[in-house]
Amino acid sequence: MTNTIVNRIIHRMKVTAILPDKLVKEVRRLTHGKNLTESLIIALHEWSALRHIRELNNQVAKKPLEFVGNFSAEQTRDINRKV
Repeated sequence: MTNTIVNRIIHRMKVTAILPDKLVKEVRRLTHGKNLTESLIIALHEWSALRHIRELNNQVAKKPLEFVGNFSAEQTRDINRKV
């Protein structure tokens, strides 16, 4: 077996889950996956990304971003254009 095949086998998981039919239909409709597996993968990736965003928002709420006193967006853009 090649390394790629081994990685694909190791990083996949078959799961048996009891899910309400209504929820499954809604996930399939919203994700437009070609099958249930793809729909669930899309939904889980999106959910995970949203959780990361929520966590970052919470961190910023606790400790807001601060700019240095002489910060200038215009100067930053000018510097980036010259590079």
